Amino acid sequence: MASVEEDFPRGGGGGTTKKPTESKIEVQRTEVDNLFQSNEQETKKRKGAGKDAGKKLKKPKTGKGDGLTLNAAATNVEILHIKNLKQGILMLGCVKEVTDFEVTVSLPCGMQGFLSIMNICDSYTKLLSEQLDSADTEDICSLRHLFYPGMVFRCVVAKLDVAKRGSVSIQLSINPKLVNKALTSSSLKAGMAVSGCVESVEDHGYIVDIGLSGTNAFLPKKTLKDKHNNTEELKVGQYLTSQVEEVKNEGRVVRLSVSPPTVAQACAQSKQGWNLTNLLPGLLVKATIKKVTKHGLILDFLSSFSGQVDVLHMEPDQTSSYAEGTEVRACVLYVEPSARLVGLSLRSYLVQPRAGVDHAPAGGDRIGEVVKDCKMIAMHHMSGAMLELPDKTLAFVHRNHLKEANEPANENRVLAMTEHTCRILDFSAMDQIHFVSLRKSVIDKRFYRYHDLEAGQVVEGTVSILLDHGMVVHLSDHIRGMVPRTHLSDILLKNPEKKYVEGMKIKCRVLSVDAENKKLYLTRKKALVESSLPLFLSYTDARLGRVSHCYIVCIKDFGCIVRFYNSVKGLVPLNELSSEAIVCPEDVFYVGQVLKAKVLKCDPDKAKMVLSFKAAVEGDTEEAATPELDCELGKRLEAKVLKKSVNGLEVAILPDEIRAVLPTMHLSDHMSNCPLLWESMQEGDNISNLICFTKNKQNITVTKKPTVRWSLEEGVVAKDFSEVTVGMQLIGVIKSIMSYGVFVEFPYGLVGLAPKSAMSDKFIIDTTTAFQPGQTVFAKVTNLDVEKRRFLVTLKISEVMSPEGDAQTRLIHGLQERRAAAETFAMRENSDLRQQLAALTVGQKLKLTVDTAKDSGATFKSDDLAGATITATKHHVMGVSLTSGQKATAVVLHVDILSTCVHVSILSKLVAKKKSLAEGSKHTAMLQHINKDFAVISLGDMAQLTVIQTSSHLNEIFLVESEKLKAGMSLAVEVIEPSCQELQGLALVSWERTSPKRQRTTSENQTSAAGHRFGDVVRGKVRTVKPASIQVTLEDGSTGSVHVSEVVELAEVCKGSFPTSTVKVGSEVTARVIGGREASSHRFLPFSHPKFTYTIPELTLIPRKLDTSEDFKAVPVKERLSSYMVGEEITCFVSKFNPERKSLEVTTDPCVTGTVDLLAMITDTKDASHPEKMYKLGQAVRAIVVEVNSKPQRFVLSLTGVYKLEKGSVTLGMVTNIQPQLGLLVKLPFGNSGTVAVTDLADAYRPNPLDGYSKDQLLRCFLLGDENGKWQLSLRPSRLNPQQTKPVKDPDVLSVDTLKAGQIIRGYVKSVGEQGVFIRLSSSITGRAQLHQSTKYFVNNHKVLFDHLTPNTLLTTKIHSIDEEVELVHLSLLPGDTGKPDVLPESLGLPLRLTGEEKTEYDSKKKRSAPESVQEQAESQVPKKKKKTKKAKTDDGDSGVEVYFREEEDKGDQGEAKSVKQVRPSSAGLSRLQVAAGFSWDVHLSSLKPASTAQEGDSSDGEDQDGGSKPQKKSRHELQQEKKAVEKALVQRETELMDPSLRPQDAPAFERLLLASPDSSLLWLQYMAHHLQATQIEQARAVAERALKTISFREEQEKLNVWVALLNLENMYGTEESLKRVFERALQFCEPMPVYQQLADIYAKCDKTKEAEGLYKTMVKRFRQNKAVWLSYGTFLLQQGQSDSASALLQRALTSLPSKESVDVIAKFAQLEFRYGDSEKGRTMFDKVLTSYPKRTDLWSVFIDLMVKHGSQKEVRALFDRVIHLSVSVKKIKFFFKRYLEYEKKHGTPQSIQAVKEKAMEFVEAKGTEAAN
Repeated sequence: MASVEEDFPRGGGGGTTKKPTESKIEVQRTEVDNLFQSNEQETKKRKGAGKDAGKKLKKPKTGKGDGLTLNAAATNVEILHIKNLKQGILMLGCVKEVTDFEVTVSLPCGMQGFLSIMNICDSYTKLLSEQLDSADTEDICSLRHLFYPGMVFRCVVAKLDVAKRGSVSIQLSINPKLVNKALTSSSLKAGMAVSGCVESVEDHGYIVDIGLSGTNAFLPKKTLKDKHNNTEELKVGQYLTSQVEEVKNEGRVVRLSVSPPTVAQACAQSKQGWNLTNLLPGLLVKATIKKVTKHGLILDFLSSFSGQVDVLHMEPDQTSSYAEGTEVRACVLYVEPSARLVGLSLRSYLVQPRAGVDHAPAGGDRIGEVVKDCKMIAMHHMSGAMLELPDKTLAFVHRNHLKEANEPANENRVLAMTEHTCRILDFSAMDQIHFVSLRKSVIDKRFYRYHDLEAGQVVEGTVSILLDHGMVVHLSDHIRGMVPRTHLSDILLKNPEKKYVEGMKIKCRVLSVDAENKKLYLTRKKALVESSLPLFLSYTDARLGRVSHCYIVCIKDFGCIVRFYNSVKGLVPLNELSSEAIVCPEDVFYVGQVLKAKVLKCDPDKAKMVLSFKAAVEGDTEEAATPELDCELGKRLEAKVLKKSVNGLEVAILPDEIRAVLPTMHLSDHMSNCPLLWESMQEGDNISNLICFTKNKQNITVTKKPTVRWSLEEGVVAKDFSEVTVGMQLIGVIKSIMSYGVFVEFPYGLVGLAPKSAMSDKFIIDTTTAFQPGQTVFAKVTNLDVEKRRFLVTLKISEVMSPEGDAQTRLIHGLQERRAAAETFAMRENSDLRQQLAALTVGQKLKLTVDTAKDSGATFKSDDLAGATITATKHHVMGVSLTSGQKATAVVLHVDILSTCVHVSILSKLVAKKKSLAEGSKHTAMLQHINKDFAVISLGDMAQLTVIQTSSHLNEIFLVESEKLKAGMSLAVEVIEPSCQELQGLALVSWERTSPKRQRTTSENQTSAAGHRFGDVVRGKVRTVKPASIQVTLEDGSTGSVHVSEVVELAEVCKGSFPTSTVKVGSEVTARVIGGREASSHRFLPFSHPKFTYTIPELTLIPRKLDTSEDFKAVPVKERLSSYMVGEEITCFVSKFNPERKSLEVTTDPCVTGTVDLLAMITDTKDASHPEKMYKLGQAVRAIVVEVNSKPQRFVLSLTGVYKLEKGSVTLGMVTNIQPQLGLLVKLPFGNSGTVAVTDLADAYRPNPLDGYSKDQLLRCFLLGDENGKWQLSLRPSRLNPQQTKPVKDPDVLSVDTLKAGQIIRGYVKSVGEQGVFIRLSSSITGRAQLHQSTKYFVNNHKVLFDHLTPNTLLTTKIHSIDEEVELVHLSLLPGDTGKPDVLPESLGLPLRLTGEEKTEYDSKKKRSAPESVQEQAESQVPKKKKKTKKAKTDDGDSGVEVYFREEEDKGDQGEAKSVKQVRPSSAGLSRLQVAAGFSWDVHLSSLKPASTAQEGDSSDGEDQDGGSKPQKKSRHELQQEKKAVEKALVQRETELMDPSLRPQDAPAFERLLLASPDSSLLWLQYMAHHLQATQIEQARAVAERALKTISFREEQEKLNVWVALLNLENMYGTEESLKRVFERALQFCEPMPVYQQLADIYAKCDKTKEAEGLYKTMVKRFRQNKAVWLSYGTFLLQQGQSDSASALLQRALTSLPSKESVDVIAKFAQLEFRYGDSEKGRTMFDKVLTSYPKRTDLWSVFIDLMVKHGSQKEVRALFDRVIHLSVSVKKIKFFFKRYLEYEKKHGTPQSIQAVKEKAMEFVEAKGTEAAN
């Protein structure tokens, strides 16, 4: 900062200043006299009150060294309070912060004011408004150029605003007119320091505004440069403090200079004529201490003024040196003219020049910080208190902040407190001290300033005000945020005021925060506020593949621009918006819409990002998926720690650096080890022995739990839901705990629920006390819900089995983890103590010195372990008297490396010499020390210590304290290994509690006293006999079970018998235990342990097995299964039928269950509907083994006597799919499948071969052979039943050799292509008919054939030739070869193809024909091509003739179809004319040759030969053949000419026909069409006019047809006028009504709706009595979708027509509603009519028809039920019953058909004989 001197030249001027001309004394006296008057006047005006009353004026007195005191001294010094501020107070201020339009100013006593851009000076304001008008902002000088933080200036309180919440806002001004208000031009003296603002910049200097009207102040540039060495020019509006050099013309002109630093020491002199009104802040004065008070000083200065120094402005380190009479230098701080109060400061930074003011504290920004342990060093009554912070800096508490706002003040209580916690509110630059608050409400506030907020935080606030562009929300008194309009809700709110009310509490999320500019943006979008996806606060957060919520800010043609938090933006390109193509994104998305987006590309350096909505919805994209492929589940991995967080570690799997998460709870099976291991790991460490646990689209989770790792490596795991089966045992991790149970997560992301009842064998009240999240558990699946893909598990110890030696393995792993963590920790810390602690082991002896000895225990010291805490509990020092300093030997029980604590014992029995242990020896052990999951025990009197786990089973829980192990308890232990290497030489033991209540061993599962072991022989009484098992009550009261296979020897069981029926209830039996069942699921348990006892023993009654002398061994399931061989026949027993899968379950012994599929169960299709009726429960059946597999367990059997398919045999199959190209796809027994080709379906081919077959239909199939596992099947009766077959019409073609050329054979069309028609002759042979062999017509494109020959069309063909080398069969479909009609219909009008003789004869004839007929021949030679034209749909009432026209093709045309040219297309683009007749005009006659041509061809036979056009002479036989062919062609020509349906081809032909039938409108119309095809529109009109004159007047319909054709013609090719003229003429000559109707129809078909509507309106006026008109208009309106207009029309119709017609009209309109409008409306209309006229059975019938077509089954049945209860004649009811029954037969079920019959019976019974007759 520039020195203060530059801003505040301190007056005086030294030797260089010019002395004023008047004498000193005169000046002083005059000024003082004036001053008195002014002050007295002010006093009178002012109403004194409070402290002001104490400041009375002192009387002026003269005395030595004692000038006139012009203002009374205050009795009590206090700081300046905001409530005492008044407008006009002058102050010294320091710039704190500069923004575009405002300067924040630090004022004395911790206050803060604001200087607006409008309050600088008049010239600056004027400059601003000019710039604004000209819209040119280049020259503008912003506030940042004029002010800088730390700059000190004089200012005046311009205004005190009261904000909405009651706080006062101080508006300041530095306008010289206000600051220097008290100065007058006459009071200006040389040497005075005045402040002003640059008004304008001139050539040689600056005009400075010093606020005096009529006074011009000038500052030469020269003085500025000389004194400052500063070349930078001042700017308009710049504030400066300068010294008056010279006053001219009675103060009208003043010359200024900026005082040089050398004169910095100069103080304001009394001779300069200062008085109270013009005394300015910032002046340096010499003052004398008049009075020293506890709270401040009172000073005298400038000989006649009194001022005060408050506690904040005394130099802190000199307070003790202040004494009355001491002279000090002071700076004027503020002047309150009305109260005549002057505040001074003694602080060095204001008094000493160049010191400058720091706008920020030395220790950095601490605002908002909460500081504890502060000491209060002084309490200043009425001001506040001074605190000392822990770092010895001082802080000030304003008196308002000593207490809560609503509490009474109690300063003594506050002072009495020894320590305080405060919050730093602000740093006051003017006072150079922090202001703090002791208010609890302020200290507890979550957000104190904008810096405390971060983007993405969820905050709560209060609605303050609703604006057009958004809503203001207050988070605290000082922090407010803006919720933009688009962020008020997930959708754009039209009326936000309905949702948000002032004062309402709401939850928002921070979108962005700009703490410097105090801008905070929030969102209320629920999707963003509640989003659980990762937040993108910067571009680095947006990693590839991550998904987050964003909102659309802009929609462009190329995609959507979306935004996240802060200023993170990205682009979603057009192709990534959706999986469906989007052309215009604006139609699909809206600004403000929240969507999930996935990062595809991100460049943080360039701040660019590309995202995808599509990928976020579909899940994984390829980029994200690729790295995951390498991380397979169940494989050991190594990873590197990237980042540590509270919940776990972020790791990178090596070597591919795939990101994964290792949650803290997955570090160990022992929950107490997890935090220890977490502590021991650091970023950059490598972790081995990890295994992938789950992976999904978001992340990969890895685990280090040894038990989970073992389960994945051993394959004790389900990889997918489909693999989960009831009874399966899995190892999982507790995922979450709910009130109703716990969710257990298994590898591969499977999650099961263990309900409260299945969590433990104990009764659980609160689920949270049982397990903890992350705990490893054994779980067994109990229930499966396949539909919802979820399952239930049990965690009960009694129902899950832990692997052998599981507890010992876990103990070893747990201790190894602890040791590894301790060693890592010790190495990392690099501390000797920790390394020594890590080396200690349990049982190690130490030499220690007693430190303290108390009742609760003792502490020890050791020279080796300096700094460690060594303790022994009272239990471990029992019986030993200890004194401080005594030496003792102790044994280590436990070492806590984190807290460097060692637990020891000095009990003599533990410190004694160790005795050796023997394997298998049993001891009573004492628990010495418990540490969470582990405990240290001492083995009897062996002086041996070892470690055990506190729980013997993973799932064990302790619900009450009494169940847990405690120090001092006794246990019974058995030594497994006397010195275990993994336990560092300690003994490995198994243990159980000695209390008789509960027994638990690690090697065995929980046992019960009552139970039966394998091999025990027992006696009992038969309780119940079921088909598949027998229940036996044993002598000890327990129940045993005998499986059906264990009743009689299998060899003695007869097929079809029921073995259990041989045993009677109540009979005594002797049995032997062969296994057991689980109590809950009754699942047969494998024989595992010889000592195992079962709660429900499984027994056998077979005498051979009861013999105890025989060797009796348990056979495991695997062995039992592997003993069965495929193809072996075995005896088994029906267990149950599964109706869903339609399969039978059978058992061979208690632990083996096999399945029999439906197709392996039955041999006759009749049994398929109820296969379960064939087999009874418990029945013995003989089955053949089809498949046997132990892992996964599959045992498939067959009851049909066959176990595999063989070629040439017959089997049952089930249709699974029907495909026209392939035929039938069939499922076969034993997991096979096959296909039946269309040619193998029957011995006689049918036109639609696949009709009659349906999915799931059962068929008998013949196996032809298999290729690649797919069987070729045949359904031909000749194959299935060769002995009783009828002659085969279409034999099976097995090879090409069996075919001969010329043979007639049938086949199915396979496909039609450019090469010809491919025809399937058998499943393996396909023939081809080339295009010219396919039809007699000329086709230049296979599309015509393709349209007429669909796949599987049955055709008769003739074999043309066979190419045996390549096995190609060439076929012919020509009628001449097959004797069948051509494959293309004649109606297509295609030209015939000329072949062979005809072509040759025709060509030679053409050469010699007469010149006049050349054209005609040429025309008939060039085939006419059919033009592709689209026919518009025509209605039933379409009275139209389709007219096509075409251009004749040039002779040079290469056969390409030319486009149809329209002369004048109508508005709808139709190119046709419609006439009421049932034929179309596009049947070409050009394909027929005129008769003359045929005759010429006939006679040319001989001439051709004479002409010698053929070099070879033909044989007699050939000549005869040719003659026959010619005759045949002649006969064909004659028949064609006689065909009346073919139309003439030229005008003369038409004229001939019209002479014969002049009244036939059909001929006239054809004649018109003939002209139109040649686009001869005038000729067509002329023909119509002739027709109207020629047709007899009696033939009204014929005439009308011609008029309609003429109307059509004018509509298409004429003008509006010509159409109107024809219409008016037609009305004169015909019935007007049909003419109107026809024209309306023409309009409607051409989509001329406006014209049609106008015409209909005329019609309903003119023919209002005609019902048909109303119906026609109604139909038209409904077809146009004008349902409401149709309803209005109906009302008009009902008023216009006779009342007897009403019912019919309503019914007709209802029908129209059904057809074109709203069927619901139609139904309502019918209901109303039929309610009024229930006996109109004709309407009922119509209503039923419509409902059947448009209604639901339920509605139709309800209608029938209404009808059959009508009170009409029996005959009519009978008719309705008939219809009801027909409907149910077609659409219903057997039950519904029966129901109708029963209703009919009831009706008959009710009506009696009348109905019967």
